[in-house]
Amino acid sequence: MMAKIKGTVVIDKERCKGCDLCVVACPAGVLELAKEVNGKGYNYAQMKKTNECIGCANCGYVCPDGCITVYKVKL
Repeated sequence: MMAKIKGTVVIDKERCKGCDLCVVACPAGVLELAKEVNGKGYNYAQMKKTNECIGCANCGYVCPDGCITVYKVKL
């Protein structure tokens, strides 16, 4: 049996420009664009379903600005 992986996503919301690529790339539907804006006026990405991240890191791979760090924990 494979170990279950739980992930979490940390987004540098001040560097995020709200391009939405990470939201589209997430197979678990964990991310969304916030209704609030950052200091540059962009709707930044954030986690909406914190317990459903599978740690695949697709969001981090597609982020053109390197704003996303994905952490994985084996349960």
